Amino acid sequence: MTSNARRKDEVHVANGGVKLTTWSKAFKSSAVWDEKDEFLDVIYWFRQIIAVILGVIWGVSPLKGFLGIAIFCVINAGLVYLYFSSFQQIDEEEYGGTWELTKEGFMTSLPCFWWSG
Repeated sequence: MTSNARRKDEVHVANGGVKLTTWSKAFKSSAVWDEKDEFLDVIYWFRQIIAVILGVIWGVSPLKGFLGIAIFCVINAGLVYLYFSSFQQIDEEEYGGTWELTKEGFMTSLPCFWWSG
């Protein structure tokens, strides 16, 4: 018996198989990513969400200046690194190495952080 929530996350393909949606795979540990861009999009949007959340926290707390930006950079990069290396356990070399994945969407997350704070 399949629940309604699970059925929403599944897309049936022509040959009778089931393909999970992008966001279902994003929250599933060690998911299989068929397309490289699909995983990079998840990292990009994950980083934007982190930036907005941290921006609101930094706006409420007294973290300002260079120290606030430096701590944001460390937390943002660290969470994304933990996501793709520990949670998803992907082969970084398929995506151009650890550095390429770590910097994916980083520059666009700075304005999200700045304006939400």
